[in-house]
Amino acid sequence: METVYDWITVLIFAALVTRFLQSSAGPEQSDESIWHYLVPSLGCAAANWLGNSGWHWAAGAALLGSLAYIAVFIGKVGRRSG
Repeated sequence: METVYDWITVLIFAALVTRFLQSSAGPEQSDESIWHYLVPSLGCAAANWLGNSGWHWAAGAALLGSLAYIAVFIGKVGRRSG
C-alpha cells in the first residue's frame, strides 16, 4: 500500500464486500448476485494498475466509472421504492 490509488481502491473494494455481505445476510430475498460486483471490482483493479503506472487521467476515469456503476446498479438494490 504505497500509493493513493492503492488506498482508494482497497477502500472501495472493502465497501463493496461489506455491501454484499449485508445484502446476502438479510432475511428477504434480493435480486442481486455476486456477479453484479464484478464490474466495479475490475474497475478498481484497472484504476489501481493505471494509477500506479502513471496514467492518472485514465485511473480517475476508471474510478469514476466504478463509483457510477455502484451508485446506479448496486445502490438501487435493496432500497424500497416509493
